[in-house]
Amino acid sequence: MARTKLVCTLGPASATPKMVMGLTRAGATVFRLNFSHGTPEDHARMFALVRDAEEEAGRPLAVLVDLPGPKVRLGRLDPDSLTLRPGQSFELRPGGGGDERGAGTTYPGLAGDLRDGDRVLLADGAVELTVTSIDDGLARTECVRGGTVRSGQGVNVPAERLGLPAVTERDREGLTRALDLGADFVAQSFVRGPEDVRELRALMDDATVPIVAKIETRPAVRDVDRILEEADALMVARGDLGVELPMEQIPLIQKDLLRRARQAGRPAIVATQMLESMINAPRPTRAESTDVANAVLDGADAVMLSGETAVGRFPFEAASAAATIAAHVEAHGAAFRAPAPPCHHTSEGAAVAHAAAHVPFDDLGVTAVTCYTETGRTARLLSAERPVVPVYAFVPPEHVRRSTCLLWGVEALPAEVPADTDAMIALMEDGLRSRGLAAAGDAVVMAASSPAGRTTTNMVKIHLVGSPVR
Repeated sequence: MARTKLVCTLGPASATPKMVMGLTRAGATVFRLNFSHGTPEDHARMFALVRDAEEEAGRPLAVLVDLPGPKVRLGRLDPDSLTLRPGQSFELRPGGGGDERGAGTTYPGLAGDLRDGDRVLLADGAVELTVTSIDDGLARTECVRGGTVRSGQGVNVPAERLGLPAVTERDREGLTRALDLGADFVAQSFVRGPEDVRELRALMDDATVPIVAKIETRPAVRDVDRILEEADALMVARGDLGVELPMEQIPLIQKDLLRRARQAGRPAIVATQMLESMINAPRPTRAESTDVANAVLDGADAVMLSGETAVGRFPFEAASAAATIAAHVEAHGAAFRAPAPPCHHTSEGAAVAHAAAHVPFDDLGVTAVTCYTETGRTARLLSAERPVVPVYAFVPPEHVRRSTCLLWGVEALPAEVPADTDAMIALMEDGLRSRGLAAAGDAVVMAASSPAGRTTTNMVKIHLVGSPVR
């Protein structure tokens, strides 16, 4: 399997036992449930499908719940599909139905956040409007770039102007359901700053579900370093990001976000239109293959498929294509990978992980890096260092094993809590040998806390499999 993880979105095309198991065999480690669509009953059913596939596959699978966020959408249109033409006037109203003259939106206060001359994009940028006047809650616009719009499609305005709360009522309801289901990750949409992440986390009370901050606004790009201090992972959500910012800036922004996430020791997902043509075709375009490859070379921990697996005609083929491209690039693209960010490890654990991941593997004949972790932190630190050999993490808590499903190059294995350091070393060796991952005489690097039970990674050991522990 590729060391770059694969996130697959479930939807009408893939929400069956056979398809979820097929996506798992193709390489998916995380399944995304988009709470912007579907019913609570749909979400519960898809969640159960993932847990069934996990049991059948015998390896951890994670569920990522994607919350709707403060997204503004068009109201009901009549007819449902309207074509706007350049020069046409179009009103954005506080509410009500819509026609060729204008439409209501899901945000009654929208006009109050706009200014004359602002650019407004509809349907993920398919239609561009310019605000010509604001009058008593009504925004009058002129169509600059024409196209077709439908009921419920997105209305994008400059994020720094938007007065909607970072965490909406739909988010609160969705978070409650996600926690009740037992979600392994929660993705927060339209994050603008670190305070947004703190607000969502405060709503979890005692729950410790990792938060994936979706970077899809200009303010988030500017403040990404502080966002990374609060979030557990990052998603380069290129759909709305590419609407808010000029398209020519997105490739370099992607590279910069991935570099910053890796420097902060946070896993990062690249998402949106990875293999978009495979919604209707069994093979990707050459450009799409290159896009997946470049995400891997840029240092992404995971790539995500959205419509390709949720509503597409070829969900299994799309997942297989993404995994195959990633595996090939990992095997043959070492010379083209983005260089590691400068090492600024100020904590003992991060410094130890750096040392463990940079021993002279070839000279010592090292075949794997192992760690014992109860929180997942050691596995995350090792993953960020991108060692050239596999990382096997021995993890007692089941929910922590699932949290590693986003970590590049990490395979989590079940373990008992050891009595002492010698027992911890022995369980890692026995775990490797029993699964055929190492044989007598192989050298492995072990990273962990010593004595067992400490919370800080402070031990690196080069261990010869089959040799005495002491």
